[in-house]
Amino acid sequence: MAHYDYLIVGAGLTGAIFAHEACRQGKSCLVIDRRNHVAGNIYTEEIEGINVHVYGAHIFHTSLENVWRYVNCFAEFNNYVNSPIAYYKGEVYNMPFNMNTFSRMWGVVTPAEAKEKIAQQIAAEGIGEPRNLEEQALSLVGRDIFEKLVKGYTEKQWGRDCKDLPASIIRRLPCRFTYDNNYFNDRYQGIPMGGYTKMIERMLEGVEVRCGVEYRDLVAEQPDIAARTIYCGPIDGFYDYRLGTLEYRSLRFESETLDEENHQGVAVVNYNEREVPWTRIIEHKHFEFGTQPKTIITREYSANWHPGDEPYYPINDARNSALYERYRELADKEGSVVFAGRLGGYKYYDMDKAIAAAFDLVEDELGVRL
Repeated sequence: MAHYDYLIVGAGLTGAIFAHEACRQGKSCLVIDRRNHVAGNIYTEEIEGINVHVYGAHIFHTSLENVWRYVNCFAEFNNYVNSPIAYYKGEVYNMPFNMNTFSRMWGVVTPAEAKEKIAQQIAAEGIGEPRNLEEQALSLVGRDIFEKLVKGYTEKQWGRDCKDLPASIIRRLPCRFTYDNNYFNDRYQGIPMGGYTKMIERMLEGVEVRCGVEYRDLVAEQPDIAARTIYCGPIDGFYDYRLGTLEYRSLRFESETLDEENHQGVAVVNYNEREVPWTRIIEHKHFEFGTQPKTIITREYSANWHPGDEPYYPINDARNSALYERYRELADKEGSVVFAGRLGGYKYYDMDKAIAAAFDLVEDELGVRL
């Protein structure tokens, strides 16, 4: 006889939201995670009084009012606005591409001047139908922006030359003709005060959680532990990779505590030169306007993914998309297992879209509309 109504595999956003809502409906739930902590990739750890984003920077932004209302039930958000900068061979540019960027690059002042400069550079390339990512980018923004702000960063992200990447990776490169450095256009933006881990812990209050537990080990010992399973792990791993392995890009992090109050003056600096091995440096204290006497920085490296590494970004090319569809066909036949989250659905989510997808899961499974 089942011990629980639901076994929820994964204590990240999807698992925590579903567990919270299922328990509100009187369902008994067990949440497990193979890591030794909750919160998945949005896990924050307090070091030197600073909430460190252990698995890379996570900046909450959304235009979905119901999602914003929901997360504010579990955390108070500050008014952090993401305004990263890009470093290229001693030059510093604002991101996203805006009038501050264009003024720094070309000395232009008005939107009309910037538009004319971009149009001239696009015309000079003479590209009709882009055959690869480099030609696609050149046809959208011209040579200067591509060379200084797109090429090196993109090649480090993907581990390949831009000429060897498909044009479809970049569908558009938005240029904003205003002096506004806010990276996101969403209405709501901020960082939970006290870190994301506390937010997830509040969602999981009253829920039984076991960390450091492997799904396979648990169900091998207790195959009837739950009537239904919400599985937020890799869908191909669930099936022992019998059809093949879905591919990802991964990340590697190097963190350092510095005996200084302020290292780079901003939370995120992108390093756009191919010769600089890291893609960006995060200074965590700036996410929460910290005034601690020390600071912590993290260098982020894009990395090839191998089975056993942490999967971050699915490679949704033709081969992997077709393979995922074959796994989804298997998943559709599972009577008591529901696949969810970014790994269960082999899909990259911004945090707000992950929450919205969790709302859909709650409605489909529990009949509750959030």
